Amino acid sequence: MSAGLVILDRDGVINFDSDEYIKSPEEWIPIPGSLEAVTRLCRADYRVAVATNQSGIARGLYSMATLNRIHLKMVSSLHERGGQFEAVFFCPHGPDDGCNCRKPRPGMLHQASERLSVPLAGVPVVGDSRRDLESAAAVGALPILVKTGNGEATQQLLLDGGLNNHLRGIPVYTDLAAFADDLLSGGLDQQMHPPAGG
Repeated sequence: MSAGLVILDRDGVINFDSDEYIKSPEEWIPIPGSLEAVTRLCRADYRVAVATNQSGIARGLYSMATLNRIHLKMVSSLHERGGQFEAVFFCPHGPDDGCNCRKPRPGMLHQASERLSVPLAGVPVVGDSRRDLESAAAVGALPILVKTGNGEATQQLLLDGGLNNHLRGIPVYTDLAAFADDLLSGGLDQQMHPPAGG
């Protein structure tokens, strides 16, 4: 595993999601423990980036300026806790725009790799939805599912065999804090690379 970079989805992983979209800084509310988890990763010398679909822009629900204000709140809230995001990548397009950056397509992850000069092989990509997992698998990164946001429904898809075979058996965590704890304790590495004969 490439220790050093972790890529997070935003809605449903860092902050509470909404079927009505997060359309203002006031609607951006962090999931308890999520920002503290990112701070722990930063203090352990992990670089943490965000990759998020934001089709609300294409749908006319909010402007680029509003998205910038939302992200400023997110970045500032993390900074207050002693952490920092290396970069925030977003796709402003709608599902019918045919772009390469909207997950499950891998464009945003390639952008992160190029901007941060980190190969994607084995990099943990944490998400709550099928598209997060599929984009990670497409680039050889390590898909990680959290059960916040849409995560429980996505886990049910996994259990029902409704996702591609290569996604079965991926690590699943209660939330971002549980993932960070396991990564920092070495538990994730042991899970992915069990001892020979164990």
